[in-house]
This record gives sequence, structure tokens and C-alpha cells, in this order.
Amino acid sequence: MFDSATLGHKIGKEDYRQREGVLRQALLAAQFKLKQLGDFPVVILLAGVPTGGRGEIASLLNEWMDPRHIASHAFGEPTDEEADRPPLWRYWRALPPKGSSAIFFGGWYHGPVWDALRGECQADFEHEIEQLTRFERMLASEGVLLMKFWLHLPKADLKKRLKQLESDPLTAWRVCDEDRWFLKNYDQILDACQQMLQGTNLAFAPWRVVEGNDANYRAISVGQQLLDALNARFDKQFQPYGDAAPLLPSVDGVRLLDKLELNHKLGKQDYERRLAEAQGRLNQLTRKRGFKKMGVITVFEGMDAAGKGGSIRRITAALDVRQYGIVPIAAPTDEERAQPYLWRFWRHVPPHGQVRIFDRSWYGRVLVERVEGFASQFDWMRGYNEINDFEAQLDAANIIVVKFWLAIDSDEQLRRFKERESIEWKHFKITDEDWRNRDRWDDYIVAASDMIDRTSSAIAPWHLIGANNKYHARVTILETLCDAIEARLKRKE
Repeated sequence: MFDSATLGHKIGKEDYRQREGVLRQALLAAQFKLKQLGDFPVVILLAGVPTGGRGEIASLLNEWMDPRHIASHAFGEPTDEEADRPPLWRYWRALPPKGSSAIFFGGWYHGPVWDALRGECQADFEHEIEQLTRFERMLASEGVLLMKFWLHLPKADLKKRLKQLESDPLTAWRVCDEDRWFLKNYDQILDACQQMLQGTNLAFAPWRVVEGNDANYRAISVGQQLLDALNARFDKQFQPYGDAAPLLPSVDGVRLLDKLELNHKLGKQDYERRLAEAQGRLNQLTRKRGFKKMGVITVFEGMDAAGKGGSIRRITAALDVRQYGIVPIAAPTDEERAQPYLWRFWRHVPPHGQVRIFDRSWYGRVLVERVEGFASQFDWMRGYNEINDFEAQLDAANIIVVKFWLAIDSDEQLRRFKERESIEWKHFKITDEDWRNRDRWDDYIVAASDMIDRTSSAIAPWHLIGANNKYHARVTILETLCDAIEARLKRKE
């Protein structure tokens, strides 16, 4: 992939001066149009050989365009805060909103290459590349314009460049040990980089290899490609990328949740005994030394009035208030709508030693957004795979995901709705939307059954809780959560 970047491309000073003026004016106009439309964000990923011009390109783009709408991010070794989360967490946090741009130095490609060079097995390297491909497909499907540039220098030119920089006291600081190591292992590194680029050279996010020797050529090439990509997006309607599996047919009309047992017997006396035991057990588990090296996310979904709030309160009563956070999910804010769908959930991923309780969750895409038509079929269908990827990344970072679906029957829901209307301090629990959702009962059962089929995995299975009896539901949830934490603690011993 590097052959075209070794041809000795050059642009003379006068030619550059003329082309630069036209290009920077056009880029500034395109940037203002991007901001005005607010339809999509731009991510410019700069990678390549040391001294190939990444810093110069970033500076030029900020000079040519309005720097207020371009954020630049350089990523070194993960901080303690980042090391407690999945590797992609820090990139999710840096994604620009619609209408804005961001420059990522190396971005998510820094890790896989160095892992391969440190002797990681080929299977792990290929797995990381596949994971990045899925991540970029998700970004493209969300409308992100992803521009990936590899700024290239042949080995002889890199050696010459480093020697020149080191010979001048004013520039010697620009050469670091990593640059020297790159030169020493140039051939081996370029083999790994080529494999990485070929594996991630995607139709919706291709690599653009640019010769980095001549600063004028490098600048015009990157700037013109960015302008062309922006104009292409402006000129034609965005088409999402990717595909989705077909819906599962229901031949006889029986859905998964139709077979769930909803009525369980548990009296108040037995409930109080089991509740105290489970809460004490949960408290002790979260005080174990090994818990500081893991995180917990609990997800609560289910029919309205199924008892999510009451179950959450029984969990928090057993925890140190400094150890948990509750994340209530409602309709997305304007800030959240300007980002890819999963962004607002990634921002709440807990560090190790912490519990995050989601009252509703990322499953809204395949539930309420599907049923109410807030998302296209393509968007909610691709949501299954994106959710599975998200939870797999959490698990790999030693953050367990414990998911509960609370189910009640229609008669029990009606009884609870009326109770909420008749008791003054429960009025806030019942809204017009609850009554409207009740009219779509069957649609939600179908959507939830599909959701459970497609997202109940070995690492993050769904726990289906028949909740007509609140006592039984609450203690079952607590005991299940304790079992999950205990199993992970034993696995890590």
C-alpha cells in the first residue's frame, strides 16, 4: 500500500502559494457549511511514519479553518482512569458532535501495531483489527465522516530526517527513543502496519496514503482530499453502511416471553429473611479485595410498573453510597443526539471497584425506538451487533454486565397503574406515556423477545424475572447479582 508514496511527489513554492489560497478558502466555507447543517461530524485520523508530518498537518488545518470547531487529541499510554475501562472508552469520549471536527493522532490504531511488535500472538492481533473494523462500521453507519491518513516516509528518508533534526540543538528535542526504535525496526514495523492498513482499508473508511517528504505536496494532498470528501457528503444524501440479519419469523405466534412464569409464591416473612441475607452477601462481596479490580453494570429493563425502581432500591441499600451510581435513561438530550447512539452510555462506564445501575439502557434502540418508529429498521437491526460488541468490550475490561428483564402480565400492570393513580405519593410514577405504551403491549413483547434472543450471550446473559410477586422478584435479582459477582471474583483468584 506504500508504493505510491515513494514516487517523489513535489509542489513548487509558487504553485503551492496559488493552490493554498484557493484551498483554504474552500475548506473554511465547507467547515461553516458543516457547522450550519449540523448533519454529521468529521474525524481526521493521522497516522504514519515518525516525522512524516502529522503535527504539521494538524497545525495547518487549524490555521486554514476555524480552530474553534476543530479539537485535536493525542493519545499516549492509558492513564489510570482509562486503564480501568475498555480500550475504546477514551476515543468515545473524544468523538466530536455533529457539525464539528476532531483530529486524532494515531487514534485507536496505536495499540494493535505495538501489541503485534511486542510479540502478541497473531490471533490477538487479528481480533483487534476485526474489532476496529466493527467500530468504524458503526461510526460510518452513524454518519461520521472518517478520514484516515497514513503519512509515509521510506526508510532512507526517515533516517535522513532524524539525523537532520538531531544535528540542530533547536530541533533535537523532536526526536525521541520511540522514533529511533521505529527506524531500527523499520522493516518489521512496516510489515505489521501494512497488514493493519489492509485489514482496515474499508469502503466506508479507506486509508489514504500520502507521501510525507515534500511539505507542500503533503499539505495540498491532505487538504484537497478532505475538501473533496466534505463536498461529496454535502452533494449526495447519506447512505448508511453495513447490513443486518433478517428478523426471526414467528410461525405460530408464540413469543419467548409468552412462556415465562410470572407468578411465584413468597410470603413476607421469608422475603424479609432472604432479603437481609442477600443484601449482607452483596455488601461483603463488594468489600473483597478482588472487587477493586473489577466493575459492575446492572441493566434494568421490563414492562412499565414491573418493579425496576423497587429492585434498584434494594440493591443500593446494601452498598456504600460512595460505591455506586444510578443512571436513569430517558429521551436523549440535544447533546446526546449529536453523537453516535452508544456515546451516552460509554460516558457512564464505571471504573474498577464501582457499580453502575442503569434504569433503562442502551436497549432502548431495539425496544422503544423500534416500536415507536424513532429509529429506522436498519438502525435498530444493526443495534443488536453493536450492543453485543459493547458488552464484549466491557467484559474484556473486567466489567461484568448483569441484565434483568422484569415481566408482569397485563392485568397486574393495570392494577399497579390504578394504585399509582389512587395513592398521592405515587402519582409521579404514572404518566400519559405509560398508558400509551400499554396500548402497544404486544409490540413490546415481540420486540423484547427478539432482543433477548439476539443479545443474551455467554458473557452477558439476560435474567428473566417473573415479577407479579414483587417479593420474589427483588430477592431473585439480588441473589442473581451476588452469584455473578462471586463467580467473577473466583475466576480472577
